[in-house]
Amino acid sequence: MKSILWVAAGGACGAVLRFAVQEIANTSNEFPWGTFLVNVTGSLAVGLLVGLFAGVPWFEGTGRAFLVAGLLGAFTTFSAFSVETVLLVEQGRLGSAAVYVVGSVVVCLASALAGYRLAGALQ
Repeated sequence: MKSILWVAAGGACGAVLRFAVQEIANTSNEFPWGTFLVNVTGSLAVGLLVGLFAGVPWFEGTGRAFLVAGLLGAFTTFSAFSVETVLLVEQGRLGSAAVYVVGSVVVCLASALAGYRLAGALQ
């Protein structure tokens, strides 16, 4: 039960943070920069945290629940990414949709790898 509370607390923080970033970054209707930004930074942060703290008792207990499942789980927005892609396609903006999908997948995977490698370099 304690882990569920940590996930909930982290999720509340992550959702508010995501909303704030999207409000600041979505200055144009041409491209969903806010969602792209949170997915990239969230992927980097997850890679960094898992790389730095995997196997560390506090992280495997409350740290992973609060930070990864809660905070970053709510911060990253794959569901928003999905619906925004559908909307771009529905609007006939196939080029933007393709750039968004490929860019998000490639850059988020690269960010997760970078975070993981950065964690290794910091240890």
